[in-house]
Amino acid sequence: MISLIRTRTLNTLRTDLATAEAEAKNARVEANACLEQSGDMLDHLTHADDVADGLRADLAQSRLDAARLEGELEALRAQVLLDTEDRQALRTLLRATRKQNQRADRVYALFHQGRLHSVHPTVEAAEIAAEAEGAPRSGWTTRAPGGPLPPACEVTWRVQPLPFGTPTP
Repeated sequence: MISLIRTRTLNTLRTDLATAEAEAKNARVEANACLEQSGDMLDHLTHADDVADGLRADLAQSRLDAARLEGELEALRAQVLLDTEDRQALRTLLRATRKQNQRADRVYALFHQGRLHSVHPTVEAAEIAAEAEGAPRSGWTTRAPGGPLPPACEVTWRVQPLPFGTPTP
């Protein structure tokens, strides 16, 4: 079968064919560009997923570290409180030791009817010891500085300061 086509129709078909081929070529170029771009996006997406996984792992490790550090912090706080209490106790002991180690310049002798009964670090301690032995709680007299002492047989209980050690020049 033979068909007859007019020249004008043939030219129109050729023009339409060239246009369609050009559009197909442009579509192929655009499809290749899109395909290349989608490959790049897929690479970026894969990389982003890898980074996100790494960040999730880092976050989990950071949470574990934070929990461990909180436990250590609580232990350290308790230790600091104990250390503070220990330092306070040591200060108290140091003060008491210093008070005990201060060299006394005198002692107080307690005499009963002229005989030495006991020796004490303070007048109050000597008086308490005499009261424990039956001396009255009141009526203690002190002699004036440089004044004479009554005879020992006339005084039932007497507290007398005595110098301790040798005086230093």
